[in-house]
Amino acid sequence: MSSPYTQPFRIGHGFDLHRLEPGHDLIIGGQHIEHDAGTVAHSDGDVVYHAVTDAVLGALGQEDIGQHFPDSDQAWKGADSQGFVTNVTKRIGAAGYKIGNLDVTVILQRPKLSPHKHAIRKRLAQLLRCKLNQVNIKGKTHEQVDAIGEGRAIACHATVLLMKR
Repeated sequence: MSSPYTQPFRIGHGFDLHRLEPGHDLIIGGQHIEHDAGTVAHSDGDVVYHAVTDAVLGALGQEDIGQHFPDSDQAWKGADSQGFVTNVTKRIGAAGYKIGNLDVTVILQRPKLSPHKHAIRKRLAQLLRCKLNQVNIKGKTHEQVDAIGEGRAIACHATVLLMKR
């Protein structure tokens, strides 16, 4: 059987969703954002870093974020999710790949993501060891539909293309 790491390209998709409640911090892509509610999570609840981590793990054909960083492990309680992205960046290199591009969509009713998008892109590019133009961040509302649209939740989708070095 051949190594799973022989293909010239690998694509992965990640998704994350968290409740928003008062008394918690709102961290999106490593940015602490002022808001009246924040993510309820075992770690810091950064939906961008969680979705990106899962996208990379999926592209590599590895188990999901919950298997690598389980919420049943106290080591990850309140953890800075930047560590998850750093971990998968090492896995990308170890498998002989590099980032082709990353496309991230954050879905939240409020606050607006626009003022923070550049800082999020810049930090992701640094963490993933790629160029800024290889990372895209989009913010979408949920048109006041369901928990996200009512401001009770935040979600994120991430799609990554890995290219053989």
